[in-house]
Amino acid sequence: MPIAWERINYDDLNARQKERYNFHKSAAVLVDYGFNCIKLDDDWEGSDFLACHKDGRTLKVQLKGHGVIIDKKYQTKDLWMNFQVGGTWYLVPHDKLVELAGNHTNWLNTKSWNEDGHYFSRDPSKDLRAALRKFAVGREGA
Repeated sequence: MPIAWERINYDDLNARQKERYNFHKSAAVLVDYGFNCIKLDDDWEGSDFLACHKDGRTLKVQLKGHGVIIDKKYQTKDLWMNFQVGGTWYLVPHDKLVELAGNHTNWLNTKSWNEDGHYFSRDPSKDLRAALRKFAVGREGA
């Protein structure tokens, strides 16, 4: 019986489906950089998956699909943030991301960061994007 191939609409997925979708998209990019990604069921030490590099290093990764987030609960946990902005995937240490946000945005001076403990942006500034360039790991479709 033939399969009727029909592309899905990401916005029609529920939260769990979006997380799985983003994991597989990201893992498909990271494999080109020598990483084998293992999805975790329980956010172990704040990570959604482990990215095991061919040379032996293992990264604990917190996956965010579309947009950049910094969160005080992730600080000093040796977590890497994995997210997509404008079709490009990024993999950046969380604490470095906080540093870059402090240097290139006003995020650390906001109520969201100071009172709620986190800050999220779907469309980070051009300045922050430029600072993140060295953490880009691929462009969707490339």
